[in-house]
Amino acid sequence: MAGTLTTTVVDNTFEDPGNRAPLVLGGQDYASLTDTICKIPERQWPSMAWFICFGISSSLTIMLFGLIGHLIFTGVGVWGNNHPVFWGWPIVNFVFWVGIGHAGTLISAILCVFRQQWRTSINRFAEAMTIFAVVCAGIFPGIHVGRVWAAYWLAPYPSTHLAMWPNFLSPLLWDVVAVSTYATISALFWYMGMIPDLATLRDRAKERWRQVVYGVLALGWTGSARHWSRYERAYILLAALATPLVLSVHSVVSFDFAGSQLPGWHTTIFPPYFVAGAVFSGFSMVITLLVPSRELFGLKDVITVRHLDNITKFILATGTMVGYAYLIEFFIAWYGGNPYERFAFINRAFGPYAWAYWTMIACNVITPQLFWFKKFRTTPWIMFVVSIFANIGMWFERFVIVITSLSRDFLPSSWAYFTPTWVDIGMFVGSFGLFFTLFLLFIRFMPMVAIAEVKAVMAHERHKSGESSHES
Repeated sequence: MAGTLTTTVVDNTFEDPGNRAPLVLGGQDYASLTDTICKIPERQWPSMAWFICFGISSSLTIMLFGLIGHLIFTGVGVWGNNHPVFWGWPIVNFVFWVGIGHAGTLISAILCVFRQQWRTSINRFAEAMTIFAVVCAGIFPGIHVGRVWAAYWLAPYPSTHLAMWPNFLSPLLWDVVAVSTYATISALFWYMGMIPDLATLRDRAKERWRQVVYGVLALGWTGSARHWSRYERAYILLAALATPLVLSVHSVVSFDFAGSQLPGWHTTIFPPYFVAGAVFSGFSMVITLLVPSRELFGLKDVITVRHLDNITKFILATGTMVGYAYLIEFFIAWYGGNPYERFAFINRAFGPYAWAYWTMIACNVITPQLFWFKKFRTTPWIMFVVSIFANIGMWFERFVIVITSLSRDFLPSSWAYFTPTWVDIGMFVGSFGLFFTLFLLFIRFMPMVAIAEVKAVMAHERHKSGESSHES
């Protein structure tokens, strides 16, 4: 067996026998890894960069809720929504934020089920991002109903006391069920994974308030064999429950459009097309958050270029799927022979919103092709720039789908050009403020990397390294 398997051990950095880049660098051992992750929330005061970012994001969050109050007291006329575009930016933003949350469930659940060890350093980021994106998404349907005080009508329960009966055949009602289930399972999965790490912060805490807070959140975790056994069973069960949600949630969101009879919406490709786009935008947001975070908090040895390289491969694959879907839409519009459908897609590409359509194509189809080259997949600042463009493109995709189909329907006499108001723009920007405020609070008080899971990977690599050295 000599020479069949080789492993290099340099400065306690254990490489994969398959000659892949190691998942943990810098000669980390279990104690140093714990110190690296825990010192971030244990700091008495965060860095000045954190304070600056938090000040900006919290100001935008206050603006968001101020504009929501303005909307409630004034009416939905403060938006640009009007005949014929009754679905405007609120629905665009809703679909955009639901899509952002998809990568978290995919990284955490599907890669967990398939035992992909490289997910362990980034899954906590992705899971947190999922929760915060769903929070941002959930705001828009509630305020879009106009009568916000009656938003509970969105809940799928029958009641003879309501002025209207919930239509259980409506995709809009399926949205409520799917997104609420998705949010619940994702939150449980995120919290369950943090319990061992919260216990670590509890045991290391010196201030009394930290001991109490982390102690309550750790649920009495002691690290016993019984606790680990039950934890692993619950974790894999939640992963199995969350896995079909990756496909179901954005498929149901796409039914809001595909279930209609409107040209440009009534298309069977929407479910897989929306899922691929959601994963694409979600992974792009993961890169957007990971690249500056690993730089600012000294996590380059834990979140390595190999992790970023794997994420960019997902972005390349799903971006190519989205580009294929764009082509198929045009082909089916031509092949189907429906003049209204054909006009809807020609209007998207060459009509008054052509600028939005080609921005979408450039950002979602052309820009990700850079990741065919390893140089771009292994250079963090290039990944960051491409991820920004990808998220811009995915927002424009939802804008193009919603606005272009509504602005020019069957009757030319009802055509109109949609123009957002300052309230539309302010709410969209404010939703980013809410997202980043929640994310900054998360990295300030919670372990941003799954310590226990990364230690398990280190132990596994060390075990494989020992086997390989023995066989060599």
